[in-house]
Amino acid sequence: MDFSFGPNVFFTLLLDTAPANSLLGFLPIILIFGIFYFLLFLPMQRQRRQTQKMLAGLQNGNTVVTSGGIVGTIVSIDSDDTLVLRVKPDNIKIQIARSAISSMVSGEGKK
Repeated sequence: MDFSFGPNVFFTLLLDTAPANSLLGFLPIILIFGIFYFLLFLPMQRQRRQTQKMLAGLQNGNTVVTSGGIVGTIVSIDSDDTLVLRVKPDNIKIQIARSAISSMVSGEGKK
């Protein structure tokens, strides 16, 4: 039996060091976080920014849909966080929170 240490043993020990293996071990985890960021978190941030922009731009006369499905026209904006809507067919006025607005109705579908 020959127990001589040659350049191949040194090279093998160099490749078996912990930092290289730990980086390769963390690579799938880092890759999963990257995929989650681009597929989930980034679109959610864009949608939140778009909704905040829409809520900040509400004006009297806009037709909106609430999160409960009520369609109405903004009659007045009482304060920063409440609106008064006129709801058809009886032109009932209701007061709602600004955050309850889910979308604006475009005027293209009306005649």
